[in-house]
Amino acid sequence: MKYRTLARDLKVSALGLGCMPMSGYFGDPRGIYGAVDESEAIATIHRAIDLGVTFFDTAEVYGPYLNEELIGRAARKQLQRDGLIAAPKRKALAR
Repeated sequence: MKYRTLARDLKVSALGLGCMPMSGYFGDPRGIYGAVDESEAIATIHRAIDLGVTFFDTAEVYGPYLNEELIGRAARKQLQRDGLIAAPKRKALAR
């Protein structure tokens, strides 16, 4: 895996894992790609970590905190949290 340094010292994998399909959309467990299977999502995160992925793309519109909690459960099960980066996107405020 190739890695990049963001800012001065944040090292992340050049490839990230997009996590939207893993928690539905707006918290709907049916998702827009079909039903969400948490065990499959955790297995996918574990495989990504095994391959060197440290960057996980999340957003609150996928269901508030669902992705972040899922990544946390997967990391705890694999006993690896150091170096993993969840990059949540936030909705812009209307002016």
